[in-house]
Formats: sequence, structure tokens, C-alpha cells
Amino acid sequence: MSPVPELRNNGVVKYQGDPPQEELATGERSTRNRVARSILDHGPSTVTDLAKRVGLTQAAVRRHLDALVADGVVESREQRVYGARTRGRPAKVFALTDCGRDAFDQSYDKLAADALRWIAAHSGEEALLTFARARMASQAEGYRAAVESAAPEDRTEALARALSADGYAATARSAPEPQQGEQLCQHHCPVAHVAEQFPQLCEAETEFFSSLLGTHVQRLATLAHGDGVCTTYVPRSGHHTAPAPQQAPQTQQTISSSSASSASKAGRNPA
Repeated sequence: MSPVPELRNNGVVKYQGDPPQEELATGERSTRNRVARSILDHGPSTVTDLAKRVGLTQAAVRRHLDALVADGVVESREQRVYGARTRGRPAKVFALTDCGRDAFDQSYDKLAADALRWIAAHSGEEALLTFARARMASQAEGYRAAVESAAPEDRTEALARALSADGYAATARSAPEPQQGEQLCQHHCPVAHVAEQFPQLCEAETEFFSSLLGTHVQRLATLAHGDGVCTTYVPRSGHHTAPAPQQAPQTQQTISSSSASSASKAGRNPA
């Protein structure tokens, strides 16, 4: 029997007093996952059904359901009745939301990778880059508006805020000396697993940043390559030459100096 996957988005049950931290970190979270998994496996379920399946009291199940509802993982609804209705109100059932389903492992990454692999096989590697560039172009309007509305010296920060709004958890910081510029850091990437196999996605993104900011930029590290964060060097106005690669912030790896030859090549993950 395969192990039950753990929900990636777990909230914390709220207590009136001090919560037992160890229990919250282990037993509470594990049990809550089992409740959600039971709904995933069996469909919309009543408290009574869940209590029987997971071996808990109804009061305990309700407590876990309250936390899952608060997290947006589960929602309550009236049980659908087929045939003639009986007297009384329909029983309340609990079902997973779209967010709840996404919290479990999905095959979206595999589907995307399979599609890109098919494109490469039937149309060639260049078609992958064309697709990646078109993907970035479809997102350009909002990013361009955010960058162009900022003062030149604030444009990297403006881009970071726009990326964060799309889930990239981005920040901008001054690059370490002797570099004359900034580092744009993306601490999350929604397509990192696919980009491991198809660096054209990183390459197109790097070209896009260069176009938005109006200067050559250099990708120093990528999550897809196993680094702790995607880091892009952005030179200050008047400094358009790429720096020698240096260690990116925190646990990032450096890349070879050969990858600094052009903005388009900077997006490729180093070998």
C-alpha cells in the first residue's frame, strides 16, 4: 500500500490556550491529512462516515474539518439526494475544494513535460524556445506596466513585487561587491520541476527580464538546477557588462563563467 501523501498546505488548529506544539507538528497534521485523504478517496462524506473510516470520534473529526475548512482545503455542502426526499434537512457533507485537490500530488508536471517532449520530438528543440518565449509574451502586459511605472532605479524592485504577486516570492537586493548592480531573487518557481528537463523555460524568462529592464542580465542560479533560489544579476544603468560569477545569496551554487556570454544563454541551466 502506497504511503498517504502529506498535504502541502497545512494550517494550524486554533486553541484557546497554548497548543501542544509537538502534537500539532506530528499527530494533528497526520490525522488531518488522513481525514482529507479519506474525502479524496471516497468523495463528499458526512462526519459519521469519516469517523468510521479514520477511527475517530465525531467530535474529533469535526475539529479537524473545522481546521481544513478554515484553510480552504474542504468545504461543506448539503448532501445530494437522488430519488424521493425524506423528511428533515439533507445531511451535511464535506468535499475537497480545488485548492484541497491541488494539495495532493498531481500529474500536472508530468503532463507538461510530456507535452514539451512531444513538441521537441516533432518540431525540434528550437520550437521549445519559441513556445517558452510565447509563454512569457502572454504574461508581458502586467509586468511591463509595473516596471515602466517605476523610476529607473526602482525597476528591479517593481519587477520583484510583480513576480511575488504571481507566486514567485521574489525580492531585489544590492549585489555583493565588486558588482555594480542588483540581484533579483525568486524563492519559488511554479515550473521548476519541468524546467529541470527543459531549460528553455529559464532561458526565455531571462530574455524577458532583459527586455523589461532594458539591459543585459545574467542568470546566476536556478531552482531547476538545484540551487536554493533563482538569482538574476541586473547591472545598474551604465554598467552593461556581466560580472564574473559569484556565489548567490545563502546556499546558492555558482555557475561557470562561460554562461555569461549572452542574455539568451544565461537562462540555460549550467551543466
